[in-house]
Amino acid sequence: MLDLRPNCEWCDRDLPPDSADARICTYECTYCADCVETVLHNVCPTCGGNFVPRPIRPKGAHREGLTLGLGHNPASTERTRSRWSRAQVDAMSARLRDVDPADR
Repeated sequence: MLDLRPNCEWCDRDLPPDSADARICTYECTYCADCVETVLHNVCPTCGGNFVPRPIRPKGAHREGLTLGLGHNPASTERTRSRWSRAQVDAMSARLRDVDPADR
């Protein structure tokens, strides 16, 4: 199940489960749209992949008998911060930002 992390790993901005500004990579690294655009340049500093909007988990279960929605599968409360320095982020981004994500 997708781990809905509560914050941007770069600027520590709150990203609640219903945030349209949350972006994730294939490994669920989570950043805000502003940091993805202006700092990371759509390059994950961990895997080198791209980012997509994080899906919004429905608040409630909309199917009888299934344990779905935030009530049954809450978002994480554990805040995560990037382990990479600005220099490391800039180097990875400079190397990969002009390469199509499918070719990285």
